Amino acid sequence: MHKLVWKKRAQTDLLNIVRTISQDNPDAAEKLANEIESKAEQLSAHPKAFRLGRKRGTHEMVAHPNYLVIYRVQTDTVEILRIKHVAQQWP
Repeated sequence: MHKLVWKKRAQTDLLNIVRTISQDNPDAAEKLANEIESKAEQLSAHPKAFRLGRKRGTHEMVAHPNYLVIYRVQTDTVEILRIKHVAQQWP
């Protein structure tokens, strides 16, 4: 199993998403955060199970119909790089 590492930008992305949604619906924001974090945990066991990313050296996992987890697989770690809304430009 790979160690899961959340990079600072990914943490900030998730925090900003939760803050925005919680302005209208705090329960939905918490549920979404839990769903994204739970799906991201799967990466430690199956890091290469998800599609190759648009940016070289990355993979993308659909963690929610509206959100992607963008990550990089290293020798013994999975680095979560960004959390992006599917409508956002990436890269």
